[in-house]
Amino acid sequence: THAACLDHDPGRLHPERPARLEAVLAAFEAPAFAELERVEAPRAERLQLERVHDAGYVEMVLAAVPTVGRANLDADTTLSSGSGEAALRAAGAVCAAVAAAVEGKARHAFCAVRPPGHHAESDQAMGFCLFNNIAVGAAEAKAQGLDRIAVVDFDVHHGNGTQHMFERDSQVLDRKSTR
Repeated sequence: THAACLDHDPGRLHPERPARLEAVLAAFEAPAFAELERVEAPRAERLQLERVHDAGYVEMVLAAVPTVGRANLDADTTLSSGSGEAALRAAGAVCAAVAAAVEGKARHAFCAVRPPGHHAESDQAMGFCLFNNIAVGAAEAKAQGLDRIAVVDFDVHHGNGTQHMFERDSQVLDRKSTR
């Protein structure tokens, strides 16, 4: 995770607000999680983002981040002054987790980040999502030499962006979990 993920603030009444991540981070303070190694998320590099997102889209999102106030990319997706850094750290966290696993430095990883990502398309923000963090991570896994990647989306609704990015890619299995 990274503190910048709390600075993405679409507004007090927006469903995707900092309190969601604050709750996750507070839960990780419980004694049961005392042994976890906490790692500060790096920024994703443009190359990592552009493996799944159009270069023009990446530029547009980062250029749209307001210096003060808020800006809307669509009816659901709002930017604040901290959104660019938060989005880069969220995608960077997933890439770093993939690298740690591939290099044998970690057997498991959990990325406590926001903004979320599974609705973001290659060229369009959607459903609160700026960059598709999990797709960026899957593409990072491919770049690190893995040839079989599974994405299990355990959110309560469909991650359309992730599906669209990999539906024709036989190396990535993308399935919506059922509960």
